[in-house]
Formats: sequence, structure tokens, C-alpha cells
Amino acid sequence: MKNITLSADEDVIEQARLVARAQRRTLNSAFREWLAQFAGLSGNAQEAEAVMKRLRHVKSGRKFTRDEMNER
Repeated sequence: MKNITLSADEDVIEQARLVARAQRRTLNSAFREWLAQFAGLSGNAQEAEAVMKRLRHVKSGRKFTRDEMNER
């Protein structure tokens, strides 16, 4: 893991620490989670990739028309 240095207003940092403490976590862990989400490496992106990987073997059987794909 690599360290980085950030700058922010003292009041914002203190408020963020209070929020993290209320969530029973560290500001560092909250920031790591945010950074991963910001980079697109967690949450929905990873879940979607995992589902697509598991369903790679599924074939539709035919190509659908544009109208068929957009039906609701």
C-alpha cells in the first residue's frame, strides 16, 4: 500500500473524522473506500464485472432487433 499526502481545510478534516468515528471506522478507511469507488474499482463496477464473467457462457440464441432490445 502506498501513502499519499492531501491538503484540506482543518474544519472539513475534523468534520470528516467525526463522521468516520460515528460510523466506527477510521478516516483513512473511509478515504480508501471513497478512492476505490472514485477509481471505479469497487461496488457496482466490480459486481457487474463478476456477473458478466459468470454469465459468459450464456448465449441469446439470436441477434435481437433494435426495437426488441428497447421494448419495455
